[in-house]
Amino acid sequence: MGIHQYFQSLSDLENIYRCPGKFKYQEHSVAEHSYKVTSIAQFFGAVEEDAGNEVNWRALYEKALNHDYSELFIGDIKTPVKYATTELREMLSEVEESMTKNFISREIPATFQPIYRHLLKEGKDSTLEGKILAISDKVDLLYESFGEIQKGNPENIFVEIYSEALATIYEYREMASVKYFLKEILPDMLAEKGIEKTELPQLTTEITTKALRDE
Repeated sequence: MGIHQYFQSLSDLENIYRCPGKFKYQEHSVAEHSYKVTSIAQFFGAVEEDAGNEVNWRALYEKALNHDYSELFIGDIKTPVKYATTELREMLSEVEESMTKNFISREIPATFQPIYRHLLKEGKDSTLEGKILAISDKVDLLYESFGEIQKGNPENIFVEIYSEALATIYEYREMASVKYFLKEILPDMLAEKGIEKTELPQLTTEITTKALRDE
């Protein structure tokens, strides 16, 4: 038992690839995803702070950096599958939480176990930092699927992932960071070369229109 096992496990996250079982032009590991989400969250935190909101930066970095560590135990499960039913999502969350707790009890020195129970718990919650994490996670997912669609990947799963990610981001549209994303970033994405020939512009319009109609 020792922190060595935890340090060693960080390398294992480099070998867990997202959206397994589907053809991809570019693979993305869980370790890479965690770094990108942290970088995105850092920017969105700056947007929120610029809008006059108080950001707990330590909490934000801790949540973003550690948010997918539990995938070490069950791997990455494709978003449409993970969110197929509330019951399935809750079951997967319980399994992740249980296995993470067991890992902490078995491998982390007793002195630091309370700290890691805090660090490795679910970070998406009702706090500003939890909401920033939620949208940052979906923005990176949006970019991963966007990249595959832009390259001409025929797998329909990436259109499904794009749709789910954008719809979730739009649920947080009252946040300053999401307003910035929708106004300044998303239009630049859709202006990328070749995107006008895909279904993404129309799909994006449909998602945002439906959200406004449901208000």
